[in-house]
Amino acid sequence: MFGMKSVNGYVEIATGIRLKTLNYGENSLMSEFLLEKGALLPEHAHSHEQTGYLVSGKLQLTIGDSSRVLAAGDSWNVPSGAKHKADVLEDAVAIEVFTPCRQEYLKFVTHQDIVKFP
Repeated sequence: MFGMKSVNGYVEIATGIRLKTLNYGENSLMSEFLLEKGALLPEHAHSHEQTGYLVSGKLQLTIGDSSRVLAAGDSWNVPSGAKHKADVLEDAVAIEVFTPCRQEYLKFVTHQDIVKFP
């Protein structure tokens, strides 16, 4: 299936953090996060492996006991079950892929932006 660019469908999941699921399959899911300066993604963990890419902005990402300031073009991987959190230092856009497919994020799909194969 194809996911088509759209400004529709972003949902605020925490103060200053908006999410939209861009595309998904049986084994993975890709989401876009719009992050406002000063926002905090609290420490959490989940069973999904998470790989991300910072499109723009700056944030401090902590994975386990390791913390690093990331800028546009940087990327990361959060292993399954690892605690992680983020402090948004500048307005930012991040793309993240979760595997296996993060079922609870399917509700953030904007279906009119998805074109399924015939």
